[in-house]
Amino acid sequence: MYLGDRNQRFGIYWLAFGYTLALHVLDEASHDFLSVYNPNAMAIRRFLPFLPVPVFTFRQWIGSLLCGLAIWLALAPLAFRGLKWQRRLAIPVALLAGIGNALGHILSSIYLRRFMPGVYSAPLILLSGIVLLRSALGMESGVASE
Repeated sequence: MYLGDRNQRFGIYWLAFGYTLALHVLDEASHDFLSVYNPNAMAIRRFLPFLPVPVFTFRQWIGSLLCGLAIWLALAPLAFRGLKWQRRLAIPVALLAGIGNALGHILSSIYLRRFMPGVYSAPLILLSGIVLLRSALGMESGVASE
């Protein structure tokens, strides 16, 4: 399937990542993510007081995530231009919010032997994070460097 040139593909992957991340936020919110996250954050704070792990109210948490998603999606038209700064921004976001986040949900579900909030959509953000990362790094399979 032809998805256009390198910049068009990057823009498509940027949008796909934003939408899968939005679906992941919905998954977490509908499965009471904060009831798992906040007690763990408090325990980490007690054990490592120098580590600034935030504790959220639902309003703070959902508001900051929605703000971040809105900014990500608002930048989508620029992603179709393949700007260098945007490709650089996509790398840590794909690694942390995509791959790392997804693996955290999946591995904690395996370790605890129960479905953790957000695990249903975790495979999607893992896949979209990998695809976005590969595109940002110019490592798309079957595509010569342009």
